[in-house]
Amino acid sequence: MSVPQPPVVILGGNASALSVARPLAARGIQVYAIGVPSHVAASRFVTPILVRPADDEEEAWTEVLLNGPGRRLEGAVLLAAGDVGLSLIARHRDLLAERFLLDESNVAAQLAMLDKRQSYDLAAEAGVPTPRYWHVRGGDDLERVRDELVYPLLVKPILSHEYQARFSGKFRTARSWDEVAAAFAELTGAGLDVMLVEAIEGPDSLLCSYYTYLDRDGEPAFDFTKRIIRRHPVNMGIGCYHVTDWNPDVAALSLRLFRHVGLRGLANAEFKLDRRDGTLKLIEVNARFTAANCLLAAAGLDLAGYVYSRVVGDPHGMPDRYRTGLHLWQPGTDLRALLELRRRGELGVGGWLRSLAHRQTFAFFRWDDPGPAVALALSRLRKGAAMTSAPPRTAVRA
Repeated sequence: MSVPQPPVVILGGNASALSVARPLAARGIQVYAIGVPSHVAASRFVTPILVRPADDEEEAWTEVLLNGPGRRLEGAVLLAAGDVGLSLIARHRDLLAERFLLDESNVAAQLAMLDKRQSYDLAAEAGVPTPRYWHVRGGDDLERVRDELVYPLLVKPILSHEYQARFSGKFRTARSWDEVAAAFAELTGAGLDVMLVEAIEGPDSLLCSYYTYLDRDGEPAFDFTKRIIRRHPVNMGIGCYHVTDWNPDVAALSLRLFRHVGLRGLANAEFKLDRRDGTLKLIEVNARFTAANCLLAAAGLDLAGYVYSRVVGDPHGMPDRYRTGLHLWQPGTDLRALLELRRRGELGVGGWLRSLAHRQTFAFFRWDDPGPAVALALSRLRKGAAMTSAPPRTAVRA
């Protein structure tokens, strides 16, 4: 008689949540999700747990887990597929551990990597290159560094998920002092802490990432790298076309940082090559599942299954090789990237089509689970139709 497998509760995420749910459900594991968008909830492999809208998502999700429907799932494995979920597990770890099964963690290191300011400070301590950056806590700080600033400049939130709860995108780009001052005033006025970061110019294809899992001794279970081919919006959006490769330099820099901070469990670092000096410079760190997780699985690294097995006490090894040259494509988003790049004179239709002459992995579409892709397409069509049918705004003179 087989032993029942504990269910899983995925906290947050979009494509990242889906990439965790599908391989685990294929093993017969019941998968629940909190805080995922409706198109992810349309997956036949996901049972959504509804949460009432709230200003503080983390507080609302915690209430669901500890005092709401989540109480019926005591003994389940909790996995973070987004920053809110990562913060929730880290900040309430002791209480959650009394009721749920949790992955390996160094809470202080995870929270430090969630904080962009601490990530960059710790990278500097470890000798890992970063773009130039400035800590600014108020108007006096901003004025003090005015003459040091270089453009273009990124006005970056310290905590990405707090920014994304209020605004679209990831950060603001400023090309003048006036734009810096305006973005700083708006974001700090919304209660957000920010930092200023030098923008590393150049195509998105200069972005590369390293993934691993660090055991309790800080040893990596595997090594994996990929690079971005395109993002949308260009130079600031989400990756919409990726390819697996092997980049030993980004692996070495990532491990130097991870070991310096004592990170445990899932670990991912993104760098961008600065063509001015040929140096890879840190962009961000994620200590959780990311949107590209399905690409790791396609390449032969079932990260979701590996983490689940460790948590439930049935660990197994990871392959020491993976398939390079595999592509992850989000068609609709990549089409918009093409249109933007074409307007900029950086890519034509022919070049775009030639770049797609590969077998593709899709973040949302699968023949055995079409619901997420269909729901996402319908949502975008409705949004486009609403924008087209909206009456034009009439300017009013004072």
